[in-house]
Amino acid sequence: MDLLSMRWRHTLFAHWPVDPEVVQAHLPDKLSVATYDGTAWLGVVSFDMVDIRPRRSPIGLAFPEVNLRTYVEPSDGGERGVYFFTLEAADRLGVSMARLGYRLPYHYATISVTEQDGAVTFQSYRPPTQESPGAQFDATYRPTGEQSSAEPGSLTEFLVENYRFYTDDWPVVIGDIDHDPWPIQDVDAEIRENTMFEACGFDHPDGDPLVHYAGDLEVTAESPKMLR
Repeated sequence: MDLLSMRWRHTLFAHWPVDPEVVQAHLPDKLSVATYDGTAWLGVVSFDMVDIRPRRSPIGLAFPEVNLRTYVEPSDGGERGVYFFTLEAADRLGVSMARLGYRLPYHYATISVTEQDGAVTFQSYRPPTQESPGAQFDATYRPTGEQSSAEPGSLTEFLVENYRFYTDDWPVVIGDIDHDPWPIQDVDAEIRENTMFEACGFDHPDGDPLVHYAGDLEVTAESPKMLR
């Protein structure tokens, strides 16, 4: 049963290839890193969420988010999904609800999203504390070309078409989402600052990321459940 509905806007996917053993060392025992042609991927994904409504609620929330993720499978077999190392969001109520309801590692951050001449500037900052080094992401991106769906079996499909997430609580919680295929476009992206990796105990991967853009997308999310 759907628990939430929402709309995602201005999504930037920025992915770096990483040694699977590096990623596996950061995962709970019940999850195994998923790979494409033997390579694991770490992704920074930024977007704006609007009209976030619990079922039957006339009032919705709206806030931007940026997260650091990888892709996993249950160690004893099962559907590929997303594992989040951190999710930074600009709404304290939304952060609290997501932590309690979905057991996700959300953190409050100051985030601004501005549009000008077809370009999106996304700036997120969570200050360091005694417990955490903080996190920062600052990028401007402009979609180019026509929208299209990811080709079945392609690396793009592996990176963007994931409809389940896993957490390491209870001991593993599953959350399922539903939406149409991502309307993918090429994108020109300038990433000026990105400390999302360091915030989660990773070294920053070498090289430029593989980037994709997606426009508006209607999404529903089911209630979480426990993996047995």
